[in-house]
Amino acid sequence: MSNPTTHREVELKFRVHPLFVLPDLSSLAARVEEQPAINLTAVYHDTEELSLFRWRVTMRRREGGLDAGWHLKLPVPDAHEGVRDELHAPLNAGAVGQVPAELVDIIAPLIQDQPLAPVVELRTNRTPHVFLSDDGLSLIELVDDVVQVLDRSGVVVSVFREIEIELQANDSHLANQVMSAARDALMAAGAAPSSMSKAALALGPRASAPADVPELPMPGPTGMAADAIRATIASHVRDLVFADVAVRRNLPDAVHQVRVSARRLRSVLRTFEPLLNREWSSGLSEELAWLADEMGLIRDSEVLEKRLLAHVSLIPQESQPAVADFIKQALDRRIAVARQGALAAIRSDRHTYLVQDLIEAARAPKLLDDAYQACEEVLPELVAKTWRVLRKSCSSLELGGAAHEWHVARIKAKRARYAVDCITPIFGGKVGKFGKALSSITEVLGDHQDAFVAQEFLRELAQQDSTSGSTGYALGLLHGVELEAEMDSRFEFVDLWEKTRHAAHNSGLISS
Repeated sequence: MSNPTTHREVELKFRVHPLFVLPDLSSLAARVEEQPAINLTAVYHDTEELSLFRWRVTMRRREGGLDAGWHLKLPVPDAHEGVRDELHAPLNAGAVGQVPAELVDIIAPLIQDQPLAPVVELRTNRTPHVFLSDDGLSLIELVDDVVQVLDRSGVVVSVFREIEIELQANDSHLANQVMSAARDALMAAGAAPSSMSKAALALGPRASAPADVPELPMPGPTGMAADAIRATIASHVRDLVFADVAVRRNLPDAVHQVRVSARRLRSVLRTFEPLLNREWSSGLSEELAWLADEMGLIRDSEVLEKRLLAHVSLIPQESQPAVADFIKQALDRRIAVARQGALAAIRSDRHTYLVQDLIEAARAPKLLDDAYQACEEVLPELVAKTWRVLRKSCSSLELGGAAHEWHVARIKAKRARYAVDCITPIFGGKVGKFGKALSSITEVLGDHQDAFVAQEFLRELAQQDSTSGSTGYALGLLHGVELEAEMDSRFEFVDLWEKTRHAAHNSGLISS
């Protein structure tokens, strides 16, 4: 299975009247070149339910132009509507109706084993205009498209006109300025901004319907707890599904985001357990724990490698090169094995069934009658319980205590933090400040655990038969750095704990 190439697309779309006159934009760049018109034929593929379009994802096979081939367009997290990643596979990777396997694998969480088939064909007559800088750099491309929509029998059923502006020099401040000026000029001339793809417009309302996991509004304090639970589960399931897609693309931090989403979902199920069907929530929680564990080794190894290679600079310079290479080789081997394991888990039937169950959980969580009370009546006490458990755990911590006790406190701090994060959109204000305080101590306790794990790993390396005396000595020095970091984290936690207690009592959630 070959890897598709990726291009970050930044574009703006405008719907215009067939008789729209393109304004004079020649003053926006040093030179504007109109290119010869080209004809493009694009066949869009989706499930019968238009699952991809509803996730705001498009899959097409396009003939004509310089980038003919298969194109998969995916939204970019935390980016505005016009930013997408476009993945390319060659035209010969599959005929119409035969989507390349490498692209199907990437979108598997979005289509849930449903077959893909052609859903609409667009034929476009495109007139490109390239805006160039003084030194000939292509800044933006503006294309004027006349689009024919064909039904499955090949009959033209509608025609419309659209203008697109695509950023060519993504990192250029000048290119962004030119794009903004072109946008303003088009809108002043009567062009209407559009965020929908041509194919989605052609397919009509079904293509813009909510995704299988919709984005739901969070209720206010007097709204029902049931609505808050639905919105929270849906939000984290969406995050997990798109993180799953990112893992299949081998994107940085993707494995970590799957793990975080799984843990947050487990925290939601645990925190709101009195409002949920126990058998249902326990079963989901067990499977989410499995997923988090499967993602754990690669993430923990990546964090460990980054940490130790950074800390190598804290030991004598003459010992640094050899020990850095020794650590990197050992952890690179571990990461390679762990990555294969993580990918196998993501592509397993067990994971597929879990994602299906999570999508259903987002649609219709199994709620008890108590969930239909007001948020302010039932949610604060459930979250306060997580704080009381954390407070009890932390009250017994000692600076010279066992690392395991500090690790247990970290787990309970995460649970409390995730629980507070769930209700911050409902209650805001001081609850949000409490969440930030919990986030701070969670980070410190996380650093503490990382330092402890680093020490264990360094001892393991030092005891290997292949470790030379000089390398073992350097590993010992690095072990001392990590031991000091562990103790520093404990002192930092003590400094933060009282602030966290204060934030808890100011939040309005804690009655005792």
